[in-house]
Amino acid sequence: MKPIAFIDLAAQQQRIREKLDARIATVLDHGQYIMGKEVSRLEEELAEYCGVSHAISCSSGTDALMLGLIALGVRPGDAVIVPSFTFAATAEVLPCLGAIPVFADIDHATFNLDPDGLEPALAAASKAGVKTVGIIPVGLFGQPANMDRINAFAEANGLWVMDDAAQSFGTEWNGIRTGRLGAITATSFFPAKPLGCYGDGGAVFTDDDDYAEIMRSARIHGMGRERYYHDRYGMTARMDTLQATILSEKLTIFAEELDLRQAVADRYNDGLGGAVETPAIDTMATSSWAQYCIRLAEGSDRGAVQAALKERGIPTAIYYPMGMHQQPPYARFPVAEGGLPVTADNCSRVLALPMHPYLDAETQQFIIDAVVEITG
Repeated sequence: MKPIAFIDLAAQQQRIREKLDARIATVLDHGQYIMGKEVSRLEEELAEYCGVSHAISCSSGTDALMLGLIALGVRPGDAVIVPSFTFAATAEVLPCLGAIPVFADIDHATFNLDPDGLEPALAAASKAGVKTVGIIPVGLFGQPANMDRINAFAEANGLWVMDDAAQSFGTEWNGIRTGRLGAITATSFFPAKPLGCYGDGGAVFTDDDDYAEIMRSARIHGMGRERYYHDRYGMTARMDTLQATILSEKLTIFAEELDLRQAVADRYNDGLGGAVETPAIDTMATSSWAQYCIRLAEGSDRGAVQAALKERGIPTAIYYPMGMHQQPPYARFPVAEGGLPVTADNCSRVLALPMHPYLDAETQQFIIDAVVEITG
């Protein structure tokens, strides 16, 4: 058996290599490496795919979040509710603008921000003497959060919602595709994502013309319609032309790859259901299966399980070993009243298995058999 890849980008590249080479050669020939025509073409394709008015490419998922916050007018001292069980970028963009993350707990079944945890988070912010202005839910591991309840809570409390879809791009909640689930949606095209480029990349999506204008300006140092005339503060956050043309090609097979990911997830669910706790998808959601994360039994020695799988050539990962509220730079920020017990439980038990569209059934059965034996 060939070495098992945690994420197999090589198999995907082999499938589309000729077309990728042709697209890259076109860019090399015209030499417009920054904001070439391929960038605007990709943005049109992404907007059409999501059914949204504006898709604005940028240099990373983190920059996408930052651009969204700039458009939403976040100011120093503003508080924003975020899940603690997430990648650092969701929280780190807030202190960079002088804003305050308020950490909330997640739903046990979906790993996503628990709508029932929003009120305790709002109370913690009020107790800390800070005003909450918004919520950033995360579509963790591939499925969107419960956006109906989150948006309803936000509307009732005068808050905006920005969807962090870094892992859930291409999915739906209640029949609505990501890109339209919040006032602004941010996503990442990091290579390991279900739709990824060959470097850093990201995008923001909105139906609001004013937000779109601000984000387009802010990604180029706050420039207005004329070069070297600046309307606002900004940053360098453009997607380069080579990454844009690579993403355009990958987008042509994205829908099929999502189907293949679902097939891999189904095989895992069928084979692992009695041995470990498998991930649950809300009946209102679809998933991109950015990761396939199981929960080991309470009290399990996760390190020993990882080591035993590694001995058999099976790579694993831990997303995430510690809640953001416990990380030293973030320990000073408010935490929802009552604490974050579900976050703590997941950090001690979660384990990610190989997941990609090209994981063949024979290799996957080898993984399943190993997990069942080791955890049994």
